[in-house]
Amino acid sequence: MKCRGFCIFLFLVLGVQSVQASALSQEQVLSTWYGLILKLVRHTATYSPPLASRNFAYLGVASFEAMASGDDHMVSLAGQLHELKPLPPRETGKVYDESLVLNATMAQSVENFFGNTGPSGQNALRATSTTMSAQAAQAVPADVTSRSVAYGKMIATHIFNWSKNDGGATITNTGFPLKYELRQGPGFWQPTNQQALQHMPLLPNWEKNRPFAMPAAATCDLPAPPDYSEDKTSEFYKQALEVRDVVIAITPDQKAIARFWSDDPMLSPTPPGHWVSIVMQISSRNHLPAAKTAEALARVGIAVADAFIGCWHTKFEYDLVRPVTYIKKAIDPKWETLLITPPFPEYPSGHSSQSGAAASVLTAMFGEHFAFDDATHVNDNIPARHFESFNQAADEAAVSRLYGGIHFRAAIERGLEQGQCIGKYAVKLKMLK
Repeated sequence: MKCRGFCIFLFLVLGVQSVQASALSQEQVLSTWYGLILKLVRHTATYSPPLASRNFAYLGVASFEAMASGDDHMVSLAGQLHELKPLPPRETGKVYDESLVLNATMAQSVENFFGNTGPSGQNALRATSTTMSAQAAQAVPADVTSRSVAYGKMIATHIFNWSKNDGGATITNTGFPLKYELRQGPGFWQPTNQQALQHMPLLPNWEKNRPFAMPAAATCDLPAPPDYSEDKTSEFYKQALEVRDVVIAITPDQKAIARFWSDDPMLSPTPPGHWVSIVMQISSRNHLPAAKTAEALARVGIAVADAFIGCWHTKFEYDLVRPVTYIKKAIDPKWETLLITPPFPEYPSGHSSQSGAAASVLTAMFGEHFAFDDATHVNDNIPARHFESFNQAADEAAVSRLYGGIHFRAAIERGLEQGQCIGKYAVKLKMLK
């Protein structure tokens, strides 16, 4: 098996836990599986940010439901999330091992949602499943083991079946439509990449997906962006000029911020995975109980997935031209962005919408002034950054797109507003008694 750094990561994670002499705790199960998931995301070709957000939500719900099935203090999300029916009950009077239930749910769910990952990812998935299953079963009677594993798989299957009809289950051509009619006019989106594949926008129908907690894709829609204009006194021109000037005179700290939050697909855990990574770092640092971690993972996953659905609705409603296209045409034909412009319309910023949603959830759970360090990219030689609050992190993630030359200020500020609105629906979910 040739997977180099990926396998080294796997060895380190599993090697440490192999010294355990008893069944794994639920905390260890979540930590190990999410450590692997964050690696798999960057090794799976179809995992663009919208798809990543969707699958993080389903994985979060699966892990939460596995735990809620055996914990009277946790409340199932069935009946609260759209079309999620009650999960299969446990056998009355029978004994279950909670770590085995959770581990079986995670093993089956990761296999379900990463079925198209590459050979190295498949090998890592199998190795993790084999090792974790063996460790979790230590000192557990055979009948309890078989019953717990079977039930965990039932939960995973229930969640996976629920996911199949949401509109986002099948991704063809890595998300780029084979046919798409561009809207005509100077203010509408135009391809910004020379790759023929990206002459079509990514996942233009994503807004049609079934949301998780928010009522509909248009629930938190935004007012129109500033009117397109090439008049130098117009608001549109002024916002474009700001983007150009910021990139030209960018400071070292601004450049670091742009790189830190870039989270490009295949090179990172993606923007949704970045917020999941933050949750897992806080869980480890603060020694959170498994129930709290599972709640945070589910709420963040749901909020961010809904944010991408809502954001994509607004993006394709207005279909706004990207800064790089406008600036090269109306201001400076030689200007270049710091970061690569993603292949879809400009307004609002996806980074802003999903970060606003994630910050809303985490602030509700941990408080307005919860300080933390974010070391998501330290293994990529990008230093950790310190934040005094989740909202500060969201604000920085949002403005990073201005520093990268990717978004106008209106897309950034209103994207945050949209995310905060969408996040409220995940906050309202009753998950603990």
